[in-house]
Amino acid sequence: MLWSWRAPAGSTAVEGSSSCWRSVVTARTELPPELSGTDPAIASGGQALHASSGWCRSSNSLEAPASPAELEAPANSHVLESPANPDALEAVGPFPEPCPPFSPDTTTAPSLASASGPPVLIQQPAKLKARLKEVPSEPGCYLLRDGEDRILYIGKAKLLRNRVRSYFQSGGGHAHSPRIALMVRQVCEIEFIVTDSEAEALALESNLIKHHQPHFNVLLKDDKKYPYLCITWSEAYPRIFITRRRRFRSPLDRFYGPYVDVGLLRRTLAVVKRVFPLRQRPQPLYRDRTCLNYDIGRCPGVCQEKISSEAYHQGLRRVAMVFQGRNDELLELLRAQMERYAERLDFEAAARVRDQLQGLDALTADQKMSLGDSSVSRDVVALVSDGRVAAVQLFQMRAGKLVGRLGFTADAVGADGSALDPGRILQRVVEEHYSQVEPVEIPPELLLQHPLPQQELIGEWLQERRGRRMQLAVPQRQQKAELIELVERNAAYELQRAQRGAEQQHLATEDLAQLLDLAVPPRRIEGFDISHIQGSDAVASQVVFVDGLPAKQHYRRYRIQSSSIRAGHSDDFMAMAEIMRRRFRRWAQAKAEGADLAELRRAADTALHTGGLNDWPDVVMIDGGKGQLSAVMEALRELNLHEDLVVCSLAKQREEVFVPGAKQPLESEADQLGVQLLRRLRDEAHRFAVSYHRQQRGERMKRSRLGDIPGLGPKRVRDLLAHFRSIDAIQLASPEQIAEAPGVGPALARQVWEYFHPLQGAEDAEEGARSEPVE
Repeated sequence: MLWSWRAPAGSTAVEGSSSCWRSVVTARTELPPELSGTDPAIASGGQALHASSGWCRSSNSLEAPASPAELEAPANSHVLESPANPDALEAVGPFPEPCPPFSPDTTTAPSLASASGPPVLIQQPAKLKARLKEVPSEPGCYLLRDGEDRILYIGKAKLLRNRVRSYFQSGGGHAHSPRIALMVRQVCEIEFIVTDSEAEALALESNLIKHHQPHFNVLLKDDKKYPYLCITWSEAYPRIFITRRRRFRSPLDRFYGPYVDVGLLRRTLAVVKRVFPLRQRPQPLYRDRTCLNYDIGRCPGVCQEKISSEAYHQGLRRVAMVFQGRNDELLELLRAQMERYAERLDFEAAARVRDQLQGLDALTADQKMSLGDSSVSRDVVALVSDGRVAAVQLFQMRAGKLVGRLGFTADAVGADGSALDPGRILQRVVEEHYSQVEPVEIPPELLLQHPLPQQELIGEWLQERRGRRMQLAVPQRQQKAELIELVERNAAYELQRAQRGAEQQHLATEDLAQLLDLAVPPRRIEGFDISHIQGSDAVASQVVFVDGLPAKQHYRRYRIQSSSIRAGHSDDFMAMAEIMRRRFRRWAQAKAEGADLAELRRAADTALHTGGLNDWPDVVMIDGGKGQLSAVMEALRELNLHEDLVVCSLAKQREEVFVPGAKQPLESEADQLGVQLLRRLRDEAHRFAVSYHRQQRGERMKRSRLGDIPGLGPKRVRDLLAHFRSIDAIQLASPEQIAEAPGVGPALARQVWEYFHPLQGAEDAEEGARSEPVE
């Protein structure tokens, strides 16, 4: 039975029991009346809580999604409102849906509790002291929430009380980084989940972080320059493709990687698609027939369902074995299948399997480098750090052969600003990587460059995930030590490459500071551009570079609202002035109310109450020449911000940089680093604006043709386009074919057809009137 307790200050904990954890004790501040008596449900999976699945609503029970890997869900759940009052024990009614995860890609950090919300705990010493007393000295996970019930941070601890208490202590070696200090000043609630062991807390923390994505969790950053291979197992006919954006659309989808050798990955996927018949397109090329890929044996005809979903999944599982490093196992499986076909005299099927074996032999010969000790499969992990960042390399060896390597970067500095121990960095890499892979991908041996702080605990956790014996070792001599040295040398090269990139960006910002006569190199640079076709679908873009690199979480798009800018009449100067007014309107209002902008800018990263004014740019760049720059400065004069902002423009023709008040462009070279940085910013703003303009134009064209048909609302328009794939296909379809679309009956289908064939529809109506009998 799972107990959830909203304990009043000063009360003691009451333990329930469960096969996965002892108790779930929730210490919360008072909630608003509309949230009183509710508590988000947490699902359980394997030895960890499966936070991504979510619980279903029911009257008095929690229903977890059925899965062989999941534990049996508790039969019911109760809430103990007050341990001193027996009448407060009552069954929970319908459970609320889980709170939506807080995305780490938001523009600003989570705001503090509003004036009407609950106060933060550090402002209530008595309440904070009572809350900390309620936290037990047991292993588990803790969740820190703000005034709007958003999760700020999720962590694990061997002793929950000591870990949570350390966040609210000052002095005596408890100095926090600005990030942690800002988080602590926003905590309004403390929740914790007690587990039976540290291994369960480790797995639980990983699942909760992946599901909720708390803003202040900065654990491990995958190196985004490396791609992944994705298999969309959630679809009836899964796709397999290469992507650099690791986003889970469904918990069933799988990502393999990241892969350092991009060329090898592309060649591997090309061979796999040539050897195995797989789905080749995201969308079918034709609505009612297969394409050429089916005729030449590259696709099993998934668009026309010429193969069942179960059979396609079975074949794709073999393909996944290639990217799991199980090539030898797959080769043995195919050889046995070929022999069975030959015994049944099905030589055509045996020949297809033979071709697959030959393709896999060529693939393994191309991608594998033989090393000694061919009887063991292992992973080898090592790192090199420069004191600020650590480059980590993980070599995957299967049957004594190197089949792939994965690259990561991790912070080498702790929350208190001190350098992290290499073993602690490696432990975070191991936790993050092996919590994402399938159990069959975990090898029986893991070689480490440094011992882990909790090596025994990590070994137990990996062994539980794998289901078989797992060995962690730190080799010191002979062949295994040489493997560590090999991985370490590769990590050193990756660190050098990362350092060169960071140094290049720093030199570019310094050069831009000299060009614009700034006291310090600019950190946040914003670029603006306009996109339209003769005034139609006019939009604008705002892109942001931080430390010389794109910060896409801060990008913004604008629709031009001025009624004077319309189809056939364009005015880039007016459009740019409008965007400046909208972008800096809040700052102008704050200045008019007497706020000190310089103080706001200094406090933007750490202040608690900035009113959302934490996006002040160090430099504003306009795509255009002197005309656009003059229009922007006129708008900023209206806002009384023309003396506060650093503004420049970049003209395309000669890549000239203009600043306000100067008749001539600045003395600069097109290939100097500062100008190159502005050019990258300008090109990114142009790309972002054009993509948004095309989106708006496409939606308008769809609306103009289908939205004008009486009886067709937005949902039926989407259903028609999903069914026919294009407006041209709708135009060529007969009324009977249109009626086959979901939600479209014969009468509406006839109406749609007559819209595209007005003359023929009028002739049919006239002929029908002549054929009617006259009374």
